[in-house]
Amino acid sequence: MRLMLVAGLALALGAGVAHADGDAAKGERIAKQCAACHSLNDASNKVGPSLLGVYGRKPASVEGYAYSDALKAFGEKNPAWDDATLDAWLKGPAADVPGNKMAYAGVKKDDARADLIAFLKTKK
Repeated sequence: MRLMLVAGLALALGAGVAHADGDAAKGERIAKQCAACHSLNDASNKVGPSLLGVYGRKPASVEGYAYSDALKAFGEKNPAWDDATLDAWLKGPAADVPGNKMAYAGVKKDDARADLIAFLKTKK
């Protein structure tokens, strides 16, 4: 019984690691939704802040963008957008940071979020 539990846990953890890699090409297609409100290729802000260089950047830190108080507080607690913070945010921005201004329901599929994060990592 204990061996089955350990084996199940190992499979679950292994799936999470493989899932975290994502496919940037697939993510680029998903990011077309983001481009309605965010710039992906330059530092200009639109309805939302530029996503150029978002991976590794401190949340709520783009110059010239008026962030909500909720996202500013989130940025004070989180040093950078990384796999975990982006995954939680992209799953449901309103649930992750209640009171933020982003009017987007989120990306519900785990693999789609991983693909989108892989793409965002390329936008430096």
